[in-house]
Parts: sequence; structure tokens; C-alpha cells
Amino acid sequence: MAKYDLIDALLALEGRKTAEAFLTDLLTPSELRALSERWAVAQLLDRGELSYREIAEEAPSSTATVVRVARFLKEMPHKGYRRVLDRLQSARP
Repeated sequence: MAKYDLIDALLALEGRKTAEAFLTDLLTPSELRALSERWAVAQLLDRGELSYREIAEEAPSSTATVVRVARFLKEMPHKGYRRVLDRLQSARP
């Protein structure tokens, strides 16, 4: 039940400032940094321009994180990264 309560809370966020405040309250600084790094890795992987090592340096993150995010981006059935990347891409002018 708690997982769906969190999802409902995320869906209720309106605007960048509200989202930032909620995530800052919800997560420790290291958790927020880890999530931000994974998202940066996903974006860099999606561009397809850099090697895994270059992405790890750019993000910055570990190569293990790059490999894990790449696996979720390409192979996992959830397609969470893919859906958000596509939505953001289609929203750009």
C-alpha cells in the first residue's frame, strides 16, 4: 500500500518548486544525489554518443551504475526510463 501512496504523492506534485521541496524532505542528500546520477546516466545513454566509461565520468557515477541503468533502459519490462525519456523528448519544441 505504501508504494501506491508514494506514487499518488508524486502524481500530485505541481511544478518544479513543489517537487524539489517534496524530494528534499523525502530523501537524504545522498539518496537525492544517487537518483539524480541515475537520471543523468539514462539521458546520456539515450543520446548514444558516449562510452560507458565516458558516461560514468560525465554523470558522475560508477561504471556499475551505468551498466545497471543501461540494462533497465534496454532490457527490463517496466520501461520507466524509456517512457519518461520519450515523454520529455516529445514535449520539446
